[in-house]
Amino acid sequence: MLPGACDREELGRGVPAARTVTPDGDVILLVSGGSAAARAAAHAQDDDLTAVIEITDVAPVSVPHRIRGRAWLAGWLTRVRGDDRAACAALLAERHPVGELLGLSDPGAWVLLRLEVGEISVDDLWGAEHVDPQAVAEAEPDPMVAHESELLQHLYAAHGDRLGELCGLLGPREGSGGTAVPLALDRLGLRVRFTGGAAGSFDARFDFPEPVTDICGLRRAMHTLFSAASH
Repeated sequence: MLPGACDREELGRGVPAARTVTPDGDVILLVSGGSAAARAAAHAQDDDLTAVIEITDVAPVSVPHRIRGRAWLAGWLTRVRGDDRAACAALLAERHPVGELLGLSDPGAWVLLRLEVGEISVDDLWGAEHVDPQAVAEAEPDPMVAHESELLQHLYAAHGDRLGELCGLLGPREGSGGTAVPLALDRLGLRVRFTGGAAGSFDARFDFPEPVTDICGLRRAMHTLFSAASH
């Protein structure tokens, strides 16, 4: 679920309006005060309420087998209270406009919950594995994450022919024709799914010469890839 990408009917069924991660690696959830999660957390004693968050990562461009991965975060769910609530609310509002819902006049309309993460498992394009929660807490957000959806959609709409040329960087491949769809983008490279050719459907990863830190660096990296593919 994308933060903020739900309507009020969905929120009433317990779908979080937004989520964020604290510097300690805890997950903060903004949920309707009438949701089952909020009611359960309100009556839980200390950390005796266990919960699992499932996150589904869907490619922003239409492509067969569009789900790029899933993650499961298991831990202990509690309600954020007291002075801690103000700090968590400020962090949420800073990262997601929907966090402003916490400023509504009815203090019970929206509540903040904290998931203290004890175990994380991921199944994505790179494989399935368990992830150390401490490693997640210490990780820095990828600089492309805020722009990935827009950039992939732009590449697909405006540069589909040049994406197809990238197949030439893979070396001889039977029937390399078909459609090239940008599937994922991060600071280290671009992943493209080739479909409809004689070789069938397959994914290919194209690494950048060096990690990119901003849009200007991404433009240079993409120019390098396209230039290499055209020669």
